Amino acid sequence: MTKPIYVLNGPNLNRLGTREPHLYGSTTLAEVEAMCREAAGDAPLEFRQSNREYELIDWIHEAIDGGCAIVINPAAFTFTSMAILDALKMFSGPIIELHITNIHRREPIYHRSYVSLAATAIIAGLGAQGYAVAVRSVRDLVRASAA
Repeated sequence: MTKPIYVLNGPNLNRLGTREPHLYGSTTLAEVEAMCREAAGDAPLEFRQSNREYELIDWIHEAIDGGCAIVINPAAFTFTSMAILDALKMFSGPIIELHITNIHRREPIYHRSYVSLAATAIIAGLGAQGYAVAVRSVRDLVRASAA
């Protein structure tokens, strides 16, 4: 696998470990990145976080041009961004939408995801460990499609 897996994180995820630990746990984003790199094994990985919608869209475009898979935790943009949906619809590889919490057990405002319309699969409610599951899953999907 020569093309990277993109792991993209949306707003406020830079505050993991201190933001509402009763919901999101105490794992920091740096620890999440380490878990993703370990799960990727020898596969290249681009791990990024932004509080800016346009930056996430630019990174999705970058993945369209040179990535093999996307794992995305769009955070609040999940429920508001048709622009992120439109960008993801242009990506031809596997996309996993990821949420640390189970969004379907939360308030109704969290139940409708625009990103799900483009996602190959959705992981929600596994905590920070869901990232490792997602990275291994897209890695395996890419390898299986190349075989």
